[in-house]
Amino acid sequence: MNRSLYVIVVVVVLTVFGTLYNEKIFAEVIGLSTGEPGNVEMLQQPLDDIDNSLDEAMGNKEMPGAVVLIAKDGTIVKQDAYGYALRYADLEFNEVDNPVKMENETIFDLASISKLFTVTAAMQLYEEGKFELDDPVAKHIPKFAENDKGDVTIRQLMTHTSGFKAWIPLESMADDREEAFDIVLTYPLDHVPGTNYEYSDLNLITLGALVEEWSGQRLDKYVEEYISEPLGMVDTMYNPPEALIDRIAATSYVPGRGMVRGVVHDGNSLVLDGIAGHAGVFSTANDLAIFGQMMLNKGIYQKSRILEEETVDLITKNHTPDFPGNDHGLGWELNQEWYMSGLAHSDTMGHTGFTGTSIVVSPKEETITILLTNRVHPTDNTPSTNPIRQTVAQRTADAINAWSAEALQQLINDLKDKEEVSKEAAHRLNMHLTAVSHYEKEGLSEKVIKHMNGMKLLIGHLGEDELISESSEDTLTRNAEYLISKWR
Repeated sequence: MNRSLYVIVVVVVLTVFGTLYNEKIFAEVIGLSTGEPGNVEMLQQPLDDIDNSLDEAMGNKEMPGAVVLIAKDGTIVKQDAYGYALRYADLEFNEVDNPVKMENETIFDLASISKLFTVTAAMQLYEEGKFELDDPVAKHIPKFAENDKGDVTIRQLMTHTSGFKAWIPLESMADDREEAFDIVLTYPLDHVPGTNYEYSDLNLITLGALVEEWSGQRLDKYVEEYISEPLGMVDTMYNPPEALIDRIAATSYVPGRGMVRGVVHDGNSLVLDGIAGHAGVFSTANDLAIFGQMMLNKGIYQKSRILEEETVDLITKNHTPDFPGNDHGLGWELNQEWYMSGLAHSDTMGHTGFTGTSIVVSPKEETITILLTNRVHPTDNTPSTNPIRQTVAQRTADAINAWSAEALQQLINDLKDKEEVSKEAAHRLNMHLTAVSHYEKEGLSEKVIKHMNGMKLLIGHLGEDELISESSEDTLTRNAEYLISKWR
């Protein structure tokens, strides 16, 4: 074979092999599609029960509307809209003439969930070698060293351990974006860097400034080009155009601004032209689910890789072991039961937003749980969204845990590891469930029901003997009832 022909053959072989190899990789990447809960071993009933909880919350004026999206193993098992995207005209709760119903495609002001986009942008630039996590911020923006901040690192910004106070009224301190950045970058600390955890918008405003410094682009342009557009997140943006107003959920009535709709709710983001590292992103449940699935896929969605696997591992590692209870990755919060509820685990990541938004991503369960509300419509002074956040996350967990006796055994073992169920109680419950599992495999519904009713009695006795915690007793009893309902 002459040399030219040999080269051609080698090129063809390598091209074919490379194509097949890439097709195999992309075939293994999980995308999102709609399906039935049973297809991914989830019960329907706990998911349906979310509806009643949201109806009650709206009845109590905790929020005028919401969208829920739950996905497992790439299957969207629940996506529902509730209430209104626009209902009120003023702070007295007078209704508008034509209220706008919430839809699955409604666009929400994500508030602090925006921080996740800023960190993703920063970590893309980290992959390009623009910085190291333990670089002093002042190495990249020298003025940041003012007021004894020379030792603050980029990692500390991302983990809220820089020493910044939680918040300042930037909107009343600055007249424009340039002045607002100058105030934040030269603002003094409340604590010595690395000695205190305090969630602070100032950290992410600073990180947003760093992204602009490293990339040479404004933050919104960078996020669009390198995150939302490659992922196909077509409804994710800063400063939505007027043409989309009818699809956007209203937020608060603000004297001087009127009813805020389609403009960022956060005043400090507003003075930064709505393009800030801590707030400003608008999006839908569908788009946010793509973002969550990208994290579960270790940085890739469909054929777009926006982060390397090693970078995702770095982002989702607990960087704050010295502050127990405030587990934090880079940008993402970890293992926070106050809104993750039954989905909380050492590797569960999530974030909330002041406007009433939240996302919980569980690698252990391969699950995404999104709750988007406009709880600040028409006023910020509404009850906390945390109870309904907990309920949505817990019913998602229930739908997984109550699928079968084997799934319940896994739940019991997890509760034992958390020391909420004693070893003795776990042993007795698991022995009971082993028998139930046998009857399930045989399809003996009457025996499943009989033994699960017996298990409910056992759970009650274990609770009386303080061998399981009160919350575990409630969870196990509820899940036993769900499993019974499945077999009736």
